[in-house]
Amino acid sequence: MITGEIKNRIDRIWEIFWTGGITNPLEVIEQFTYLLFIKQLDDFETIAEERSEAAAAGRRGIFNKKTKHLRWSSFKETDAEQMYGIVANEVFPFIRKLHPNEASAYSRFMGDAVFKIPSPLILSKIVAAVDKLDLMEQDSKGDLYEYLLSKLAASGTNGQFRTPRHIIQMMVELIKPTPDDIIADPAMGTAGFLVAAQDYLRKHYPEIECDPKLTGHFNNSMFHGFDIDRTMLRIGAMNMLLHGIENPEIEYRNSLSVHDTEEGRYTLILANPPFKGALDYEAVDPELEKTVKTKKTELLFLLLNIKMLKVGGRSAIILPDGVLFGRSNAHLQVRKEIIEKHKLEAIISMPAGVFRPYAGISTAVMIFTKTCTGGTDRVWFYDMKADGYSLDDRRQPVRENDIPDLLSRYERLEQEADRNRSEQSFFVPLEEIRENGYDLSVNTYKEIPREKVQSIRPEEILGQIQELEKKISEGLKELSDMLEEYQ
Repeated sequence: MITGEIKNRIDRIWEIFWTGGITNPLEVIEQFTYLLFIKQLDDFETIAEERSEAAAAGRRGIFNKKTKHLRWSSFKETDAEQMYGIVANEVFPFIRKLHPNEASAYSRFMGDAVFKIPSPLILSKIVAAVDKLDLMEQDSKGDLYEYLLSKLAASGTNGQFRTPRHIIQMMVELIKPTPDDIIADPAMGTAGFLVAAQDYLRKHYPEIECDPKLTGHFNNSMFHGFDIDRTMLRIGAMNMLLHGIENPEIEYRNSLSVHDTEEGRYTLILANPPFKGALDYEAVDPELEKTVKTKKTELLFLLLNIKMLKVGGRSAIILPDGVLFGRSNAHLQVRKEIIEKHKLEAIISMPAGVFRPYAGISTAVMIFTKTCTGGTDRVWFYDMKADGYSLDDRRQPVRENDIPDLLSRYERLEQEADRNRSEQSFFVPLEEIRENGYDLSVNTYKEIPREKVQSIRPEEILGQIQELEKKISEGLKELSDMLEEYQ
């Protein structure tokens, strides 16, 4: 999480917005993000120019001779009045039309970007403050979005929160995207899972950068994200563009509603869907109700994952613990569906503090493959106790961290077969899960080691009591003698 000087700087920028009259947290985040995006366009242009110059190669840049005054590094040096005119009347129209593809996610969600900063003085103060933020590192940008969203959640107007970046990275490392995957997040927020997936692919498959077929798929047809909040979609679209994904398919959509075209379309789904919130039950896709009728969004999103995946497709999804052991008919039927009709591979129980300060709910990661013919023979459980951060609201870095061990063990599952149930990870066979009513809580199967207690014979206990009574009597007599002498 964000700490120290950067956090203080962001707090000061937030305060400038508020004192300037922009008090709606959603609007603050929108305007803040627009300016960050404008700054980063200039940062990326500078880097591209340096690389092009070093390679002695020509390039077509974002800015040309007629638009170079729209660069952050240029207009930030002007006086407040001139800056205000440039940003409001030229820079915003420029970024709205920046992407050449009018049907792109970027164009759709930036096309209605509105400049709302009320005065030249306020803009000048914000630009000066934003200019001091070093956001070229992806981690810095991730921290910034996380901290901004924490303010959104704290405002009480919206229940959204960002999945911690290290948990996203853990899930991506577990699921291992490939260059042929078609990846989706049905509740994408700021596109954290999609960004992490593209980072993983660039790192492990450098051929993506040079193979025209792979590059085309990577930029245009690999990444798909849906959300019902246009602010999140704008942030997500800008986030993807700034990470080099030219044309992700990002859409305004209630994923739980009727969308027949989404069935069997994706090979990989990464998600942390909302666990609660308003639900238009009448609009829920009837396909999702074929298994069971329920109003619980976490169960509906789990069923949605199955529907959206191609046969052979994989999913890593965060779920509240209640999904794993809930006794209602809906909970039972959904777990049975995944275990009996598909291949459930792993349940990773996470500590309750992972989502603090936003929520203290206990959660788990479920990993499964859609088969439609079964295939679950045993399920791997991992009981995560620590994730590298304190489990209180402060979430400070700590030494205890099970994630490296978790990833290492998942890499060599064949060596986990003989692990004892008292250890952090172990397998449970399908038949035992059936016998336990398809319960997937790690505590149902984990054995708690108990120390052997040496019991004392009754006559020894009686002797100890008699000895204690004797000492008490002697003490009382001694006290009585002292009182007689005093009198």
